[in-house]
Amino acid sequence: MTSTETTMKETVQAAWNKRPLIISGPCSAETEEQVIETAQQLAKTGKVDMLRAGIWKPRTRPGSFEGIGTKGLPWMQQARKLTGLPITVEVATAKQVEDALHFDVDVLWIGARTTVNPFSVQEVADALKGTNVPVLIKNPINPDLELWTGAVERVAKAGIDQIGLIHRGFSAYGNSEYRNAPMWHLAIEMKRRHPNMPFINDPSHICGRRDILLDVMQKAIDLDYDGFIIESHIDPDKAWSDAKQQVTPERLTEMLNSIVWRNEDSSSEEFHAALEKLRQQINHLDDELMQILGQRMKVAEQIGLYKKNNQITILQTNRWNEILERAFKQGDKIGLSKEFITKYFDAVHMESINHQNKIMNA
Repeated sequence: MTSTETTMKETVQAAWNKRPLIISGPCSAETEEQVIETAQQLAKTGKVDMLRAGIWKPRTRPGSFEGIGTKGLPWMQQARKLTGLPITVEVATAKQVEDALHFDVDVLWIGARTTVNPFSVQEVADALKGTNVPVLIKNPINPDLELWTGAVERVAKAGIDQIGLIHRGFSAYGNSEYRNAPMWHLAIEMKRRHPNMPFINDPSHICGRRDILLDVMQKAIDLDYDGFIIESHIDPDKAWSDAKQQVTPERLTEMLNSIVWRNEDSSSEEFHAALEKLRQQINHLDDELMQILGQRMKVAEQIGLYKKNNQITILQTNRWNEILERAFKQGDKIGLSKEFITKYFDAVHMESINHQNKIMNA
């Protein structure tokens, strides 16, 4: 191994361990000039730790630009040489892994359309055997943590020690302000399952438009994410793919400077004492809530017994609507959102139905 290769490996390792980790570059490598100019501008910001660019682009429908292909990899190599920053690309097949490693790509990532298919993930994992390249894994398109976890396990079984996670949002039916719904609760659960893996946010694919990027970035940091992979282009409006979600290197700098960076912990004893006191209050309130919910289910069981004895169905739609309307009115007075009330009472209602069902069919 040459001294240059050793230095780059050290740079990659330092970036991998850095918090926040910032990965940026164009959605797609379009021309050598575009890749090099974007990379140099990003390097000048002093904010970026790794360069990214899409070489192979899986598109929803045929006819769209599907990436420049392997000929873009030497452009990435040149960008690394000129900036000193590691490079990372997405791979979806064994051949793409082979090509990326042939051109010494420092970090690979597996995209959402690949993570959703265990056969594809296994193909990539098999191609990675015998290498030590770090791998980032995006969440699958559909909201399925088992698929995401399965992808992690397949790559780990291939002998890859350094694995990171990318939250890029999930497909959801219906209109939304997001291109891909964040579904933060699923991301938080994945982070809980893998606390030692780098966990970074992809605001570009969550938002799909640049005007709400900063809000998502701030929320990610507030939730203790380890950094971002975010798309940047020297002329976003003329980008060959996903133009609306890309920002200039200058705008990226402005956004990163605007974020309020928070820490997971503090060395202040006063802070810990105050926090522990409040947490104990939360614990006591949670205990009371559990007791009340238990009592509620006992009442639901009594109702189920009356329904059984009188041949009445479990579901009473009018009564359920009445409960929700009453809850909405009360929730509005104490600052609880309609969305939360709906989700909470849906869960309580289903548990009540389960309890009544046991009584009805005992």
